[in-house]
Parts: sequence; C-alpha cells; structure tokens
Amino acid sequence: MRLGYFTMPVHPATRSPTDTLREDREIIILADELGYHDAFVGEHLTDLIENVTSSMVFQASLIFSTKQIRLGTGTTNLSHLHPVLVACHAAMFDHMAQGRFILGVSPGALPSDAEALGIFHEDRNKMFAESIDVILKIWESNAPFDIDLPDNRFKVSTKLTYDDFTNTGKMYKPYQTPRPEIVGTVVAPFSKGVIAMGEKDFHPMSANFLYDKWLPSHWNNYAQGKTNVGKVADRADWRVARTIMVNDNDRVAKDYGRESEQSPYRFYYRNLHHKLRKGKRDAVFSMDGQTPENPTPLEEILDKLVIAGGVNEVTEKIIELHETLGGFGELVYAGLDWSDTQLARRSMVLMAEEVMPRVRKAIGA
Repeated sequence: MRLGYFTMPVHPATRSPTDTLREDREIIILADELGYHDAFVGEHLTDLIENVTSSMVFQASLIFSTKQIRLGTGTTNLSHLHPVLVACHAAMFDHMAQGRFILGVSPGALPSDAEALGIFHEDRNKMFAESIDVILKIWESNAPFDIDLPDNRFKVSTKLTYDDFTNTGKMYKPYQTPRPEIVGTVVAPFSKGVIAMGEKDFHPMSANFLYDKWLPSHWNNYAQGKTNVGKVADRADWRVARTIMVNDNDRVAKDYGRESEQSPYRFYYRNLHHKLRKGKRDAVFSMDGQTPENPTPLEEILDKLVIAGGVNEVTEKIIELHETLGGFGELVYAGLDWSDTQLARRSMVLMAEEVMPRVRKAIGA
C-alpha cells in the first residue's frame, strides 16, 4: 500500500498567505524526504481559508525542490479554465517534472468561485465532462486541430493558422505516454461520476470527509464503470484519504486531533461542516445519506472521521479499514494547518516510518 498526501489546504484566515504558502511547500518537501508516493493540493479562487488559487502553479514551484514525490493537482477545477489551457499547461508541467505529474480534476465546487467567474447558473458538471473530453482529444490528436465534439461548447481549431514550417498551430504532448495519470476526488456517497472514471480509466480518490460506510459505494461504481468497457478494476488504482493524527503519546494525539479547542482538526471540520451545511451538501455527515434536519454535532463528526492515537492504535484502524473495504492501493494522509509544527511534523514522520511499514507487513504488501 502506498502512502500519499492531500491538502485542500485549510488555514485560519488570520494567518498571512505568505506564511501559509511557505508552510504548505515545506510540508510537501518533507513528504518527499519521507518517501510519500504523491502529494495533491487543492485550489479555490475566493476563499481566504483555502489559500491556493492555482494548484498547478503551486505544485510547479516544487518541481525542483523535490526529488521523487509525484505532484498532483487536487484538483484543477475544469469549469474555471478553457480546456486548451489545461491541456497545454499540464503537458508543460509534465515535461518540467519529467513524468512526476498527476492531473487531478473536478468540476469546481465552491459557489463563490462560480459566482465570481459568472458561471453560477451554469451546469458545472456538464462543463467538466465537456472539458475533459476536449483535453483528451487534444492529447490524442495531431495538428492541425479541428475538435468539434457533439453537444460540447468547446470548439478547438488551428486549421486557419496552422503552419508546419514555423510549427505554429501545434500543441505538444505530455511527457508521459499516452498521458499523465488522471485522478478524480469523490466527495459524495454513490457518486455516479465514479462510473465515468472507470470507463475513462481515471483513478478515484475517496475524500477524507466521507464516513467509512460510504466508501464501498465508490469502489462498486468504479468497478461497474470498468465492467462497462470490458475491463477489470484494479484496487491498486483506488486512493482513500483519511484524516489522521499519530503521536508517540496517545493522549497528545487525541487532544491535538480532536479534543482541544485549538486543534486544527477541529478547526478544519467546523469550517467544512459550515460550508457543506450552507450548500445543503452535509448528507455526507449523516448515517442514512439524507440531509439532516439539524446540524450533525461536531463531536460526532470528529469521532467518526479523525483517526487519532498512538502508533499501534492508528496502525490497527488502518488495517481494519483496509480489510473492511476489501483493499485499496493508497492511503492518503490529509494535511491540515500546522498550528503546532512539532506535533504535525511528528505525525507525518510516524506515518511514514512506523505506521505504514506495520500496515504493509500486516496486509502482506
């Protein structure tokens, strides 16, 4: 089982973005040194708590500061950009990183981003589907381009300006053949989008803020998508993100991870719960999959979603999760604000050097 890293990221708005962006970079550099397989960073335009506005720009700053970790957009919000921009920027990134690039994609979920861009009333899921089809077509096609897919708003042509002598009207392909790995973050129970991921050979990442009980629905839908195109799903392609705090002292781990009012984990889930509740999307915090009449208590959310404890307890819970789900290829460690640098750093070190070796031994990986 691989160990990965994902951060939205989330920081108190009172902190300077100069400091939080530096912190976020230092965390991924540490993850690289510790042998984490990959690192994903999210993006939002209109949220001072989620401080990265372009995951691709941010991750590009780490290409030459890291050695082996794969750098993923987590995600590139496809409703925000023309697909030509995404295809060309991703291809360039892939060459700069010499194949250490993963394209994470989503429609873009923050309503204030959509309002600022003038697409609040657009069907952003449809925009996403149209965009990804054009991106793939660009990478699969040769110039001059004449991409006019049925029922797709994005038309791409370089027929009028193509010049083979000057090599204009062309777009270069990614470094990886035939393309970089494409990952989609799954944020809802029974998501139908996971079926499409299976059909298109994208790989799913189950979000860290979903209760364990909803995760099998992701695998079942992904496997169905693979079956639809005559292929067999591989559990190694499934990433499962969890919110984890591990420390040498069990009491310290639980205090920092759940109980203290100063806990960054408590701050993260309080903020996320407010956003999902406001958008009527907090069914993820219910046990029946229905939007709860009253807000789910924060203590209940923390109890179900934060794995906190000493090395032995965290190891046991990850092994139990792996067995319950029938296996998955990567455990993705969710990154939060480092309100206590020493504790946050120690948790990442213990995950890489103590917890994961024991997990791998137990599951025979």
